[in-house]
Amino acid sequence: MHHHRKVIALLALLFSFFWGGSGFAQINTERVLLMGRNALYYEDYVLAIQRFNMVINAKPWMGEPYFYRGLAKFYLEDYQGAEIDCGNALERNPYMANYYMLRALCCINQSRYQLAEEDYHKTLEINPMERNSWHNLVLCQIELKEYARADSSLDQMIRYWPKESSEYSLKAQVALAREDTVQAEKWIDHALEMNPYEGSALSMKAVLLAQHAKYAEAEATFDRAIVQMPRSAGLYINRALARYNQDNLRGAMSDYDAALDLEPANYLGHFNRGLLRAQVGDDNLAIEDFNYVLSVEPDNTIALYNRALLLDNVGDHNGAIRDISAVIKDYPDFWEGYRRRAEIRRKIGDTYGAERDEFKILQARLAATTGTYKPSGKTRKKSEHNIEDYDKLVVEDRQETENEYASEYRGRVQNRQSELRVEPLYVLTYYRNESDVKTYVAYCRQVEDYNARHVLPGVLWLTPNEGAMTEQNIQQHFEWIAQCTEQLEKNPRDADLLLRRAIDYYHVRDFENSIADLNALLAIDANHFLALLLRAQSRYAQLEVSRTTASAGDLRLGYLMVLQDYTHAAEQQPDVACLFYNKGNLHVQLGDYASAIHEYGEALRLDAHFPDAYYSRGVAHLLSGETSEGLNDLSQAGEYGLYNAYSLIKKYSQKK
Repeated sequence: MHHHRKVIALLALLFSFFWGGSGFAQINTERVLLMGRNALYYEDYVLAIQRFNMVINAKPWMGEPYFYRGLAKFYLEDYQGAEIDCGNALERNPYMANYYMLRALCCINQSRYQLAEEDYHKTLEINPMERNSWHNLVLCQIELKEYARADSSLDQMIRYWPKESSEYSLKAQVALAREDTVQAEKWIDHALEMNPYEGSALSMKAVLLAQHAKYAEAEATFDRAIVQMPRSAGLYINRALARYNQDNLRGAMSDYDAALDLEPANYLGHFNRGLLRAQVGDDNLAIEDFNYVLSVEPDNTIALYNRALLLDNVGDHNGAIRDISAVIKDYPDFWEGYRRRAEIRRKIGDTYGAERDEFKILQARLAATTGTYKPSGKTRKKSEHNIEDYDKLVVEDRQETENEYASEYRGRVQNRQSELRVEPLYVLTYYRNESDVKTYVAYCRQVEDYNARHVLPGVLWLTPNEGAMTEQNIQQHFEWIAQCTEQLEKNPRDADLLLRRAIDYYHVRDFENSIADLNALLAIDANHFLALLLRAQSRYAQLEVSRTTASAGDLRLGYLMVLQDYTHAAEQQPDVACLFYNKGNLHVQLGDYASAIHEYGEALRLDAHFPDAYYSRGVAHLLSGETSEGLNDLSQAGEYGLYNAYSLIKKYSQKK
């Protein structure tokens, strides 16, 4: 009977939740769509798709929910599903440029550049000044080797935007694709005259310098390119080669480390780092790199031979013989392999085997069919598999610029702003990101005390990194909302129930209802600490979603209301460092950097090991033009584990 009432309550809640009492479909469908967009913004993609499914079922003639569902699938890397949804959106409304742009990106991620090009042409028919679409159109034409079309498109872009350096960088890229290095150098120099910080132009210039064996100049130019594009693995790979050619092995190795941090599956990074580790005696680590290469390319005999030499060094003689034997099977005239295998066989007492290998070498010498061949140079091309080149670093067959497609949909949704930004707010949540590498844990006695009371169905965390929810988590929250609703009908002033339901509403991204419950709770107890925290974060979440559509005045008023809640909470509990940190973040949003710096200082007075506060105060100093102070704070943040501080340090050190 109790279970039956629970199901009825849940159904009643969902009915009122999605359909409401007035405007049966129109008003509430819009509300569900908004909640789906809230979930999308906060990367709760499963929840977002559920919301958009409901809108599609209610109003299948609308294009918008198909587009947003496609966007959620795009973030989940379901490019085929996202493409289908964009197609459905376009069937319903073929005049929306955004729909074509997203479908084009889906096609690009499936290497279907011809279809992407067609969609960008459609976009530009609707909006000829959509610059990102022009940029991506050119890259698609380069991928299709339609260089004349790419040049024509770039000429049109230069007519529209004559002062943009990136168009000239693309001109250089087209010239390089045509193997016209003279013309490429001309366009690169022109781009850098217009903008000395044009990352792709710097990258191409560095590659050309390296090709002319000007390795010191190439390294310096790669340095400048990396400051502008710190997350490009290819730049570190190429700088490593420039350093290697100057006999800077440790520097080259650190570059391969950086490249593999960004792109763990990078073949060149693992192979070349393995060779360098072998040269400096890090045999076991080198074996790990060659193990990775061989897991990707089991038939890579050059990697196999290098691993054999390393296995011999660490005492695994049988493993070394196994690997060399596999190499000799493919290269029966590889006399160096016979010589090394003979040495290893003698180590394990296999005299007969060693003598057979040595006899093979003697026969070859007597027949004068081979000499000691050692080609010149320090590198080999990736497609070259001469086993004699086993100890050479690998370079790509052809140096190509990494194409970066312009899109407002790249990266984390909420980070579509300047790179110079503060760390996230600390929020109350049942979910924290367990994979987060930070070691800092915010302590708040009031949160601990509330958890100890066991009035909530989960453990509350105070964290800046919310974890993702599963479909089961989402369904659980709806069930908890139904339970609380049923109990609140009997006890509408129960503070614990109001807080519990507000937390559930927050997690399903229904910020409006969450705030309504918290308003009711604060009417009962105006100093309820957790209610103040949760209302502040729910209001802030609403504001972040509406940043692109709300007026500046409305946003300012909203941020002031959030700040007021955090200030009230800090008055109740003045020993909680992350409250002052959150207040600092609000002052940054309001453009009051002096007050932000003061609040971060208060947070650090309470906890001198608070990395987010150092980082965000560093950002506030930089935004205020106080570079030295900013760099000092960023250095402290890096020491305490916020390693992204180092890319900012590198960038802004150049501007001191």
